[in-house]
Amino acid sequence: MKRRAKAAAPKQAPRKRVLKTLDRALSKLGFCSRTEAEGWIRAGRVRVNGRAQTNPEAWVELGRDRIAVDNKPLFEGRKRYLLLYKPRGYLTTWRDPQGRPTVYDLLGKTCEWLFPVGRLDLDTSGLLLMTNDSEFAELITNPGYHVPKTYLVKTSTLLGDDQLAALRRGIELKDGPTRPAGVVRLRDSGGRTFLEITITEGRNRQVRRMMEAAGSQVLKLVRTAIGPVRIGRLEIGKWRELTAEEVRALRQCARRQAKRAARAESRRREPPQPV
Repeated sequence: MKRRAKAAAPKQAPRKRVLKTLDRALSKLGFCSRTEAEGWIRAGRVRVNGRAQTNPEAWVELGRDRIAVDNKPLFEGRKRYLLLYKPRGYLTTWRDPQGRPTVYDLLGKTCEWLFPVGRLDLDTSGLLLMTNDSEFAELITNPGYHVPKTYLVKTSTLLGDDQLAALRRGIELKDGPTRPAGVVRLRDSGGRTFLEITITEGRNRQVRRMMEAAGSQVLKLVRTAIGPVRIGRLEIGKWRELTAEEVRALRQCARRQAKRAARAESRRREPPQPV
């Protein structure tokens, strides 16, 4: 009797390499600024794959190369994914030279080697993801993937329908026009407009700059969602582990958005058809 041939295992897509210079890697992972990273590296405090590395421009592959600061590995143990409700007044960094509070003060020592997935500025509160999975972080923060991020905004003035329409279409900033945004007026109260805005970019202080370009100011800014994951009823200053389903949904969202962006770019580059 002939034995059935075993079905070939499906081929896995090759893992995307994430290459950064060492100083940029430390900064991107949220442990310090690039200036601080350069000082640490030149002082011999940083090791890569067990060897001291004193060149800030040395290339490293996140998720593969073993990076340690003061002999403490930055990636250790199982992959973890946290959702933190960052309060206003906390920095999204590992340590502040001025002694201001950081998000690591809220996490405790069991989470000190996780890093933030993107950033929220000092005066912005809301949803912040933390992980030790650099590939996952790259999926969420890569500008080419256009993962949507949703914010609640309180403006300093009443916004008219024409101003909201301009935000939806894309508004001109110093570094170029923004992509179209999802904008929903929630209510007007006390001479202020409360709205929800969803953007698919990650420019520095983008929502604040968009409101300024529309002729107003942001009085309060809270990030409530990244892709399909919402902050829900989590108390401010608290954190929880993401579920496996939430991690999977975020990955799927990033890949779906990347495909849409690629198709849109392909259509944009197509030559015009003769009339």
